[in-house]
Amino acid sequence: MSDTEAVIAALDRGEARVAEPDGDDWRVNTDVQAAILDYFRSRQMEPREVGPFEYRDKIPLKSGYEELGVRVVPPATARYGAYLSPGVVLMPSYVNIGAWVGPNTMVDTWATVGSGAQIGADVHLAGGVGIGGVLEPPGARPVIVEDGAFLGSRCIVVEGVRVGREAVIAPNVTLTASVPIIDVTGPEPVEHRGYVPPRSVVVPGTRPKEFPAGTYHLSCALIIGRRSESTDLRTSLNDALRDYGIGTG
Repeated sequence: MSDTEAVIAALDRGEARVAEPDGDDWRVNTDVQAAILDYFRSRQMEPREVGPFEYRDKIPLKSGYEELGVRVVPPATARYGAYLSPGVVLMPSYVNIGAWVGPNTMVDTWATVGSGAQIGADVHLAGGVGIGGVLEPPGARPVIVEDGAFLGSRCIVVEGVRVGREAVIAPNVTLTASVPIIDVTGPEPVEHRGYVPPRSVVVPGTRPKEFPAGTYHLSCALIIGRRSESTDLRTSLNDALRDYGIGTG
């Protein structure tokens, strides 16, 4: 087994990670990112048959779900080199190589978890959530969703954004490295980029910007409050948003 193959095998077992907690921050393991890229380059396309399904890809599929204690609903797919912790539930969804998914997390229908993404324990990624993959340039931080966060349907989180623990992200929020995340709970707005503070309740928003052709409204995200103590890990996204008079339907 080559050094690259050994790293990918360690990723698959959860013994290596693209990024890992380091105090209050996260440390990116550039050697692991490099190994994933080398693995892609070294592999050849191969046909694969899984029951009634046929695939043709460079990367094998993950296996051994019963031993892992993971529930996988057809036709959910995880690639070899992704780690799924005990208690994870994959509805028909996709988890890419290098991703790490923590215990008891739900990856709901048609949600995608991109390369290297780090998803904590007790997270709920609702239907159609898109978690972007980040492997380049070397040292680039992957998308990080910390323990207990709840991401509503059709959220998009890309470009190394970090969602703090137990945050609640409303449906259709798009978070990128450049989208302003504006805390409007105080007398003056406080702007974040690429980071949602813990227990924040975040909804879609817009803000005006002047252009030669006139004033137009660009997307942003608004922090409208904090998850209350009564809104614990068992409470639904709808309940969390109702605390602030916001529905989800």
